[in-house]
Amino acid sequence: MSGLDDQIKEIEDELQRTVYNKATSKHIGRLKAKLAKIKEDAVQRAMKSSGGGEGYSVKKSGDGTVVLVGFPSVGKSTLLNQLTDQKSEIGAYAFTTLTVVPGLLEHKGAKIQILDIPGLIAGAAMGKGRGKEVIAVVRSADLIIILGDVYNGIHIDVLMKELYDAGIRINTPKPDITIKKTGNGGIRLNYVGDEALDIEEVRSILAENKIMNADVLIRGSISQEDFIDAMIGNRVYVPAFIAINKVDLVDEKTRSEIETDLTERFGEHPHMISAHSGYNIEELKDAIFDHLGFMRIYMKPVGGPADLEEPMIVRSGSTIEDICRRLHREFVEKFRYAKIWGKSVKHDAQRVGLQHTLADGDIVTVVTRF
Repeated sequence: MSGLDDQIKEIEDELQRTVYNKATSKHIGRLKAKLAKIKEDAVQRAMKSSGGGEGYSVKKSGDGTVVLVGFPSVGKSTLLNQLTDQKSEIGAYAFTTLTVVPGLLEHKGAKIQILDIPGLIAGAAMGKGRGKEVIAVVRSADLIIILGDVYNGIHIDVLMKELYDAGIRINTPKPDITIKKTGNGGIRLNYVGDEALDIEEVRSILAENKIMNADVLIRGSISQEDFIDAMIGNRVYVPAFIAINKVDLVDEKTRSEIETDLTERFGEHPHMISAHSGYNIEELKDAIFDHLGFMRIYMKPVGGPADLEEPMIVRSGSTIEDICRRLHREFVEKFRYAKIWGKSVKHDAQRVGLQHTLADGDIVTVVTRF
């Protein structure tokens, strides 16, 4: 791996030395594409090497799956036990968790699967420390909690880098880029919106992946990194937030300094918690629910009272058609109209169609043809 590490460092050093401007943009794009290709090849070799470990195949269940990502001994197992009814083994030493341990969090009517995975270490994306098995689980998550502790704030930077190198893009919308290879004609570039990259940058980046002929369509403003991700094509886009554990072990001043530092570095406030004492755990549950984009919809049968005890959990932006498909496959075909009580309509019992977008807390009656 030393030869590969040297290649990566050489390219990274050249990128740092090169000032970005119009004259150097093509060269920088080529270097970034080459670096991404080298790292991707290394990750793929690591992922394919000697099969996965026992306990790493976890079936997703519930309304969403959350993975706890952190270095060894930051308190992932303790947090899992605090959030769920699962009793993951806890020890005051590294690598207590050697397999993936699932637990179930029930909150605001949602059933949320929480996964405690072995601690990540530097180089995990390249296969170090069971990295390939752990990364495979993280890539399938609906939400990532990046867990650090008050003693090792620098670990957050390492975790972010490992996730990035493994092709996991957190809190980033997937760029709208289409690259269609063709047999001839060179690179043809079309934009909808701002022209963030010029044709020479695009050609240079694609050439590193041996793509000489392609139709490229870009919608919206993008960066070179966005385009490289689209070219490689196996990136996953996952919401995430940072939580800092063991805040009960430091004084208020130290806690505030850690929170301020992380907020300035990553652009959002970390959730300051203590898995051991339970401090801010209810707030953490709310954050999990909100970051998963959940809404609660209450069903009301025709002529009957609404079921306000067990809501249907759906994602923000869901429509009446989505509800119908959840209820029964024939509800869309036999649909007449729906009645809504709640924030998404102007008045209670308003009639709406299949494309009506719902809001959290809406009460819904679906009327079909019999």
